[in-house]
Amino acid sequence: MEATRIIAVRHGETAWNADSRIQGHTDIALNDRGLWQARRVAHALRGTAPSAVYSSDLLRAWATAQQVAAEAGLQVVAEPGLRERRFGAFEGRTFREIEQSLPEAARAWRSRVPHWEPPGGGESLVQLRERIHATVHRLAARHAGGLVVLVAHGGVLDALYRLATGQPIESPRTWELPNAAINRLLWTPEALTLVGWSDTAHLEDDALDETIA
Repeated sequence: MEATRIIAVRHGETAWNADSRIQGHTDIALNDRGLWQARRVAHALRGTAPSAVYSSDLLRAWATAQQVAAEAGLQVVAEPGLRERRFGAFEGRTFREIEQSLPEAARAWRSRVPHWEPPGGGESLVQLRERIHATVHRLAARHAGGLVVLVAHGGVLDALYRLATGQPIESPRTWELPNAAINRLLWTPEALTLVGWSDTAHLEDDALDETIA
């Protein structure tokens, strides 16, 4: 089977990103800056001619993907498997608020305990990795030999980076996950390979890094 090129994009900024609030599956719209970022990433990808544009069905990713798809003359395809990690009772809170109210849970989260689940129906890092691995394998295999754009979230991009580089789930993150950054990977049935990461030249350094997920 031929390789599939993947362009993975994190959604544009939201008000909760700016406030460092955990979003998870909470459906938050892009703010004005995020809308501008979405237009910029769409312009940067003009001419890449993807076979398809897939997006998390959460509004912040969907609105970003719509800009990209419009430039390519395509319709966005909703893919719930690209949703952000589910954070349960953490959603809507800042890390400081969680530290104050749930200190043990905050320590488990910051320590990246692989099988730990945030209270209130959250998703573990292992569950997230397995979901993203299965979703990307399925979508990339569908377009073997082509190029697909995936628009998703900080936690999803983090999982992709770890899958492509062999970084353990529990290792601290040393790579960036800015809003509307362009990330490039290569998929084959045997492996996912990193080609380029965190390209924000199209944003003129106007990108907010993910610091809480």
